[in-house]
Parts: sequence; C-alpha cells; structure tokens
Amino acid sequence: MEADVSAPRVIIVDDDRETRNMLATLLQSEGFHVLQAANGLKLISILHADHPDVIVLDVNLSWIDGFELCRSVKANEEYRDIPVVFLSGRTSHEDVERGMSMGAVEYFRKPVDFEAFAARLREIVATRRRAADGS
Repeated sequence: MEADVSAPRVIIVDDDRETRNMLATLLQSEGFHVLQAANGLKLISILHADHPDVIVLDVNLSWIDGFELCRSVKANEEYRDIPVVFLSGRTSHEDVERGMSMGAVEYFRKPVDFEAFAARLREIVATRRRAADGS
C-alpha cells in the first residue's frame, strides 16, 4: 500500500515509547503519516531522509533536552522552516515561554486534549503548505 503523499507528515520525538506509540496511533487514525524518534540523534537521522510538515517534541529527552533540540533545529538552515510543537508534562509558564522563545509555534501540556492537538497540527501544516505554494 502506498503512502498518501498529501497526508500531513509528523515526527514525534519523545523518549517514552508508550507515549510515542499512543500519539502515533491516534494521529494515524486522523490521517497523519507518523515517524517516531526516541531522542535528538534519531530526529536528526530522520531529518536527513525525510522533511516532515511538523515536529512534535517533548522537553524531557535523553542526550539533549527538547528546548536545546528545538534551538538546534531552528539554527539549521535546512530544517528551520519545519514548525516545532512542544507536547510536554512540563507545564510552568516559564517552560512555555522558553519553548516559544526557542522557535516553537505551539506548546501543549500533557495530558493533552487530543482533538484540539490534532486540529492545531492540521492548521500548522495547512499554513506551512500554503506558504510553500506561495498562496
């Protein structure tokens, strides 16, 4: 079966496998094409092969935290145009501000309202695709 090339492509970056799998299952049921990464190294490896529409990023990761990973993605000319959405259990106002200051377009707190989360991802993807089309 061929992948739907029009399906929104998302990479979920979370070191918790259960969280990644749950989000992947839910997003796939909503028509998203989902890739998963357990850490920043895996994300970078995936980005070399695939240019997703959006990256969903946890803050608490091994090797490098999500804030620094977001900053690294945004500092890379090849990837800086990919929107980053934080989805984290870190819920303080300071964490949200820090995530947004690192270049994220949205910050969702766990537990997440999945319908609102999926709808916002669709909006982000639609906006990005319109910009890429020049409309």
